[in-house]
Amino acid sequence: MTGSVPVELAALDVAVCVTDPRLPDDPVVWVNEAFTRLTGYRFDEAVGRNCRFLQGPDTDPVAVAELRSALDTDRPAATVLRNHRRDGSPFWNQVVVSALRDEHHRVTQRIGLLVDVTDRVESEQLGDVTGELAGQTSARLELLARVSDELARHLDYEAAVDALADLVVPALATWGYVAVTDDRGRFEHVHVVAGDTGGAELAQSLARQDLGWLRRSPKITEALATHPGFVALPYQIDTTGLPERTSPEQLALLTRLGLGSALVVPLRARDRVIGVLCLVHEKPDGFSSDVVVTTAHLSRRAGLALDNVRLFLAQRTAALTLQHSLLPEIPTIPGLDVAAQYVPSSRFAAVGGDWFDVLPLPDGTIGLAVGDVVGHDLAAAAAMGQLRSLLRSFAWDGAAPARVLARIDELVRGLDVADIATCVYARLRPTPDGSELEYARAGHPPPLLRLPGGTVTRLDGVLGTPIGVGDFGRPTVEEVVVLPAGATLVMYTDGLVERRDRGLRDGIEALESALGALPDGLGATEVRDRLVAELVGEHQEDDVCLLVVRRP
Repeated sequence: MTGSVPVELAALDVAVCVTDPRLPDDPVVWVNEAFTRLTGYRFDEAVGRNCRFLQGPDTDPVAVAELRSALDTDRPAATVLRNHRRDGSPFWNQVVVSALRDEHHRVTQRIGLLVDVTDRVESEQLGDVTGELAGQTSARLELLARVSDELARHLDYEAAVDALADLVVPALATWGYVAVTDDRGRFEHVHVVAGDTGGAELAQSLARQDLGWLRRSPKITEALATHPGFVALPYQIDTTGLPERTSPEQLALLTRLGLGSALVVPLRARDRVIGVLCLVHEKPDGFSSDVVVTTAHLSRRAGLALDNVRLFLAQRTAALTLQHSLLPEIPTIPGLDVAAQYVPSSRFAAVGGDWFDVLPLPDGTIGLAVGDVVGHDLAAAAAMGQLRSLLRSFAWDGAAPARVLARIDELVRGLDVADIATCVYARLRPTPDGSELEYARAGHPPPLLRLPGGTVTRLDGVLGTPIGVGDFGRPTVEEVVVLPAGATLVMYTDGLVERRDRGLRDGIEALESALGALPDGLGATEVRDRLVAELVGEHQEDDVCLLVVRRP
């Protein structure tokens, strides 16, 4: 290939320019008509100038440098540049440059092919932007879903606050914290989190400091007083006022964690702001618009979720207080070893209709009862209290178990005291040879009787319909069994034996097996504790009542 311009280039419909690298600044020495149509520059306006005259302020200098590097090393080059026509209009130019060499392999000319690829590039950019926005939206929705799921798992308020900070801060900021207030607006819990493990110790040290740095922050005060619809915006942190609001140690910790920009997000519950989520970035412009959108969603969603935990705990406390006020203290009964336990469900408000009673009666017998009102709320607990009072009243007259259950059913249906309840009521009567137990059941699981040596008998006789259903199938007589010395009686509600992965029948068999495997000589408390440990799961699905009576 000689140093002259090939004749066939003039006939190409693609824009072509030829430069001479042997001349200073590698000027253009020839262009074809297609070049003029593409760029607007005539032959005489292009020749003698370096091709950089097509560049503008928005031409990517990195792409230009890469092209220049390839040319300086005599390598073929290809790139896409943002160039400009003679009238100033921009276009995306796909440039391919190759070299012409003489017989000594020296570069004599460079030939550049120019193609307008504006439509393709803008389409790709739109796709990239759309993909990026879709990715940001997907990541935002995933984070919001994770926050909702994580907070829904917690039944402890402070643990829920910690979980929110642990989840959100590393995803959005260099460091940050969640601070929540009590009903008087005072900070009651603060959890500081660093975005990476390197700052974890600094975050923990800041959390242990006096909260003056937090209370005296004007941005925090402003966020706590915001109105519904407020959207938090990032701001550059003015560090000049920090020495007046912080101790030297606090200021040092804040500085080491990073003080570029911040975003203070109010956590809004139903009727008030219950705290703030504060995100801090080490860079002055560290927060993108997508982070602002994400935190706007978090403001309401996380605030409501935390408030739900708070309300649940308040209801739980009230329910537990009511439940324990209704359950009896076990009296001391000569000749008997008695233990009982109520285990609340982890799924509900820690209250339900499960109950037990131990009642020394005027005729010298001992009344024993375990019952279960349908439901897991304050109404069920209230109904349970009424049923327990009814049973005590009827039992005090010395009525037989079947008659006691029948009278309770009559009043429940007549006065609409409760919906449906199950109950087992027994009377333990001393005899010259030991004790006799007479019992009757209203839809309740059978008590178990463990004899010395490990034999377990299921007391599954005299079963009638549950209380509140009607007297169809109601037993009129009791079954009587003997309790020899060393025998253990176990009465329980279905929550002990029945759960999602185990039916009632299999659960009763599991209880029988566990009870029979216990060694002789265990006291009632030890029997109770071992049965609860073996049969009650970590996430108990239903309330449990367990009453253990042993004749030493």
